[in-house]
Amino acid sequence: MEWYMFGPMISRIRVGQKASTPGFSRTLIRLPDGLYWTEAGHTGKIVEIRDYLFSDIWTIYEDEESEPWLGLREQMERLEQEMIINQYEDFTNNE
Repeated sequence: MEWYMFGPMISRIRVGQKASTPGFSRTLIRLPDGLYWTEAGHTGKIVEIRDYLFSDIWTIYEDEESEPWLGLREQMERLEQEMIINQYEDFTNNE
């Protein structure tokens, strides 16, 4: 099991994956349109980046809720990669 601080976790989590802090005190899922809380009391609410999240460690995993997103994940990752390449090329061409 790998542990990440909040920033690196954000860059590693894939669509359909969940991330939790130790003891599952905070759990979120990455969906196509953002990060959402999955724990009781906050389920379905979009994750707002607050200071307290930066002092947590997170692990990334998949469970049965991840399966429906597997097909879309590859498609989204290709699109994200194309967007990043296009932004970089636009930037370097305008220097």
